[in-house]
Amino acid sequence: MNIQTRIQIITMNINMASPVKLNRLLQLCSANLPVGGFSFSQGLEYATEMGWVNNQKSTFEWIELNLNESIARTDLALLKRLYLALENNDFESFKEHNQHLIACRESSELRLADVAMGKALIRLLKQLDTVDSEPYRELFKQAQSSFVSVFAIAAYLFQLDLISAQSGYCWTYLDNQVAAATKLVPLGQTQAQNLLFELSDKVAGAINIANHIEDDDIGASLPRLAMASAWHETQYTRLFRS
Repeated sequence: MNIQTRIQIITMNINMASPVKLNRLLQLCSANLPVGGFSFSQGLEYATEMGWVNNQKSTFEWIELNLNESIARTDLALLKRLYLALENNDFESFKEHNQHLIACRESSELRLADVAMGKALIRLLKQLDTVDSEPYRELFKQAQSSFVSVFAIAAYLFQLDLISAQSGYCWTYLDNQVAAATKLVPLGQTQAQNLLFELSDKVAGAINIANHIEDDDIGASLPRLAMASAWHETQYTRLFRS
């Protein structure tokens, strides 16, 4: 049985047993979650300006490369370790993984997006009436919190399993990027939906990479993404934050 089949079976069993968990996952990954994810293009705006991304095919290639070489090997790999740290009530390990994530951001813009979204999600978790985030007050007091770290806390509080949390994080990234590409490339709505189908088929493979990577191999460097993000700060016209 391959990894994709196992993930589908696990997710199906969980969702059949507890519909509320599926709803919590959808809520956490919703575009309506007030964390500001859709105000950042993650380097895509400059990439379209330079013509690196200019149609559906190049959009797919840009996002897929980032998913497999950056998100899988950094965000998803550390999301696993953050989740396990919460299970073991190991706050020191959690803090170390959080610092690792922030250190892996290759431009000030990428760090800004990560930290700003993390801060917004902390604020939301504190204000949710039916969620007891008090046990994690110590973690919320860190000088900077990666969005991945706070996403792990939210998933744990919502009683989501690790695979569901990783899948949801991937969806959040893909949905944001495709929404940005729809405005920037630009793409039609049908093209955008086809992209989401194609890209979501790659999620199981990304999770497989993340869950088998060794500690010393965590991290990635994508120079063109880093440069696009850095140069975005001085781009003449911008739709997205920098």
